[in-house]
Amino acid sequence: MQERTLAQALSRSLGSLLRRVYARFTAEAMSDDPRSRDFVVLDTLADQDADSQHELAERLGINRTIMVRLIDRLQAEGYVTRTRNPANRRSYVLSITEKGRAARDAMREAVAERDARITGSLTPAERERLNELLSLLLPDPEPLRTTAYLVAQAHYRVRRMGDARLAGTGLRTRHFGSMAALEALTPCSQQQLARRMHVTEPAAAQIVDELVRLGLVARGQDPADRRRYALELTPLGRERLTAVREAAESLQAQVLSLVGADGERELRALLTKLLPDP
Repeated sequence: MQERTLAQALSRSLGSLLRRVYARFTAEAMSDDPRSRDFVVLDTLADQDADSQHELAERLGINRTIMVRLIDRLQAEGYVTRTRNPANRRSYVLSITEKGRAARDAMREAVAERDARITGSLTPAERERLNELLSLLLPDPEPLRTTAYLVAQAHYRVRRMGDARLAGTGLRTRHFGSMAALEALTPCSQQQLARRMHVTEPAAAQIVDELVRLGLVARGQDPADRRRYALELTPLGRERLTAVREAAESLQAQVLSLVGADGERELRALLTKLLPDP
């Protein structure tokens, strides 16, 4: 039997759909308020300390350099503290302060209004059902949270589950889409890759940088436009496709075990309603 492509393995991936909906919530938040990342960081730290800035950046999908500046500012405003991590003296544990909790609570109204706007395509019953299904993907049910919060937490958890399956490869769950796109398009321009992944060119460039460092992607010159790169999987990159495909299929099986086949189909349908028409 012919081996499935990575794109085929991801075609029913709830994780990729969650990523796109999460990206929409984040983009809307940033257009409403450039400091909306403050709420995301503070709300995350209100639930659990972060072992390091790097760990928090990975958890939230925020560029590490941006995260450093963000934490510096939140610390200067008295919202966050850094304390030396006893398990790793080179890093700092990040914690929210009482002042930070108060600031987070003050931001909730704007967040709730944005949540209602983005979920406006759902009926009240559908919104409630979406929240119930998203809660099933979390370690503990959280029925009183906003849809945006639940989408974010479900996205983070699914991504961590995928990362565990890729241990030892150097790859992370966030590379699923880029590896699938490159398998289908290679050689291709960075612009083509970004379009296929539904991300901006700078976001695609950051992922490509990571894959180049891992030796999985090579940057050549596009013969059709010498100002652009032609991206191509290396032999090692093609070899890694098998591990990524197996991880994606294993992750999908775990998601199904959490929500059930019917719940997964229902969740996909509800999340799709939150995305703009293609």
